[in-house]
Amino acid sequence: MWYRLGKWIIKRRILLLSLLALATLFMGYLAKDIKMSYEFSKAIPVDNQKYKDYQQFLKTFGRDGNTVVVGIHSEKFFDTATFNQVAELQKNIKAAKGVTGILSVPTAVDLIKMDSLEKFQPEVIFHAPYTDQNALDSNTAEFLNLPFYQGLLYNKQNQAYLIAVSLNDTLINSKERTHIINGIMAPIEAFEKTSGIKVHVSGLPYIRTTVGDKIAHELNYFLLGSFILSAITLLLFFRSISAMLMSLAVVAMGVIFSVGTMVLLGYKITLLTALIPPLIVVIGIPNCIYFFNKYHSVYKEKGNKYQSIIMMVGKMGIVTLFCNIAAAIGFAVFAFTSSDLLKEFGVVAGINIMVLFIISLIFIPAVLSMLAAPKPIHMRYLDNKYLTRVLIKIEKWAFYHVKYVYGITIVLLVVAVIGTLRMKTVSHVVDDLPHSDKIYTDLKWFEQNFNGVMPLEIVVDSKKKNGLFRNLNTIGKIDRFSGYLERQPDVAKPLSFVNALKFARQAFYEGDSSYYGILTQFEVPFMGNYIKGISKQSKDVASSNSALSSMVSRFIDSNKQVARISVNMKDVGTTKLPVLLDSFRHEADKIFDSAHYKVTFTGSTVTFLEGSTYIVEGLGESIFWAFILIALAMLYLFKSTRMLFCSLIPNVIPLIVTAGVMGWLGISIKPSTVLVFSVALGIAIDVTIRFLINYKQELPHLNNDVDATLKQTITHTGISIIYTSLVLVAGFIIFIFSQFAGTESLGWLTSLTLAVATFTNLVLLPVLIKSLSGKGARRKVNKAK
Repeated sequence: MWYRLGKWIIKRRILLLSLLALATLFMGYLAKDIKMSYEFSKAIPVDNQKYKDYQQFLKTFGRDGNTVVVGIHSEKFFDTATFNQVAELQKNIKAAKGVTGILSVPTAVDLIKMDSLEKFQPEVIFHAPYTDQNALDSNTAEFLNLPFYQGLLYNKQNQAYLIAVSLNDTLINSKERTHIINGIMAPIEAFEKTSGIKVHVSGLPYIRTTVGDKIAHELNYFLLGSFILSAITLLLFFRSISAMLMSLAVVAMGVIFSVGTMVLLGYKITLLTALIPPLIVVIGIPNCIYFFNKYHSVYKEKGNKYQSIIMMVGKMGIVTLFCNIAAAIGFAVFAFTSSDLLKEFGVVAGINIMVLFIISLIFIPAVLSMLAAPKPIHMRYLDNKYLTRVLIKIEKWAFYHVKYVYGITIVLLVVAVIGTLRMKTVSHVVDDLPHSDKIYTDLKWFEQNFNGVMPLEIVVDSKKKNGLFRNLNTIGKIDRFSGYLERQPDVAKPLSFVNALKFARQAFYEGDSSYYGILTQFEVPFMGNYIKGISKQSKDVASSNSALSSMVSRFIDSNKQVARISVNMKDVGTTKLPVLLDSFRHEADKIFDSAHYKVTFTGSTVTFLEGSTYIVEGLGESIFWAFILIALAMLYLFKSTRMLFCSLIPNVIPLIVTAGVMGWLGISIKPSTVLVFSVALGIAIDVTIRFLINYKQELPHLNNDVDATLKQTITHTGISIIYTSLVLVAGFIIFIFSQFAGTESLGWLTSLTLAVATFTNLVLLPVLIKSLSGKGARRKVNKAK
């Protein structure tokens, strides 16, 4: 069948190449419309309760995590020169595209009691620019007398000050987000130059946009770098510009198809699918190497170009098909997880690995048939003396040092298993960044001065319409729970509508800070009309950026049944966060009885935790199913349980070794590192398949002599296996230059796994075959033929 297919491809080469070119142009046309996605909540299944809670929160209160925070440390903040510069800064930030509001010291307001109208009138405290220091000092004293702002806009002890920048929900989650963040950073950078004061910037929109853009730019460079490294390696191996260009053309078409597939399926580029184009390059190159290797070896023996092409398709077609099936399975199993983020990655990767096989099967034979026959220099690598000596040593180890091979393998496995037991599963929002990166250092500055910027939302449902204001019990409970949260070392000052009521109480008593607290039952009749007016005022003063203006409209629902407590937290990581949430839940259960209240913990922090957990668990589950499906494919291919055992062991060991190295070096299991195992499994199994199929094909021609067949297989496939491994390692090793720890780990850990897989397949695999090849095994091999 495969030989006939080779003849058919040569005969229909013009038609096939034309169809391939048209399909590539079509997919390229689609690829230009690709968009970037920053939605981490897609990692959570839509039927997950935490996902439902978050969607309900968004429906009721709008999106959380849409605030960029700007921090300033200055001992002279309230000097006229510095204060005027800060006031100008916040004014320029507010004018930037996508900014919907500013909360800062210069825009802070006080409430003025209007007895005749029985309401509070908000009044801006500061009136910059200042020329008189005494006037600024007077306004500063008024501001510092308002406990509402303490811990929210300033840390008096550390002389740290904060500007909170609210962004448009729609724009900050669109392709405009980079432009919006750049628009905010422009006045900040200008302020730093003119004032000489260092500014710190953080918040989820800033972190996600900046990190996402860095990763996207990096991957573009790595894609280009993998092309260049692959080109150099291929040129050194084959000494043929045509072979190099053909190989690059194959992977280039694969990359175009992969991006076009995303658009065709309505997907956007996520932090996972962004890895697919570079993976296509390093997965596609081995296809080309094995095709060219077989073509050259046959031509060297036969001296007939067309016969060599047909033999190449006949011998390597089935091998490459099953190699690509195995690789596709390794990725496609993600499509069966409950996480949309993993599903999209699995679908696109699985489809395009098989598309890559079709491209290489059509393109390489068709183009080779139109080119001149290879010259002796193009086949010189087949007689590489250095590699020949290496293969001879491998052969000696496989046949004459069997005990040492088993001994070294067992010792390696024991050390690796111990290391594996030391592995930890933990992930942080910015843990892939170097600790010297400004994003990381700025985040730590906010954690030190304001206890973090990671949003956590607590929703308190009173289960009754107007239940929040029926009596003071609910208000007291919310204040009590907020006080508990504020005392936690990893939590910033909570915000709720109760803060607005406490602010109003202070204003009722002519600004006396000792009255900043919740209402008493005695005060309700006197303050009732004032409090009722807050709701209306919140709409009237929205343009003045008052903190109070959003307390009612954004922190309770329209039925006054559900209240929101907004908290910022430190980036404590996925190990500590569940412990903290459990302690918060325990305290909430003590304060809010479940018969009258329902308390829900949600927000971006919770979805990050749940998403990370699903990704890690989904990847682990996917690797398990990948093993099962690959095992079934191998069983179908070889029709022998002994051969199945021989094929899986050399691929399990490299994964265990890699896990052990991660454990010993303290590299945590997280979404960015666990992907190593699925990538390595999908690629490493190729080597095993190529070795065993060659062994299966040659065994009958050598009278079922296992030893002779193994020696010939090591000699014939060893060169292409080593070449392929070098190209793959070169393709992945470029990732070590990433500034992100996860991408860097993907590079060197995958390279390590492939290097170990090369050793186990060239040394341990022959030993296993030889050890298990009794008469019964030989009969099974013959039957499989």
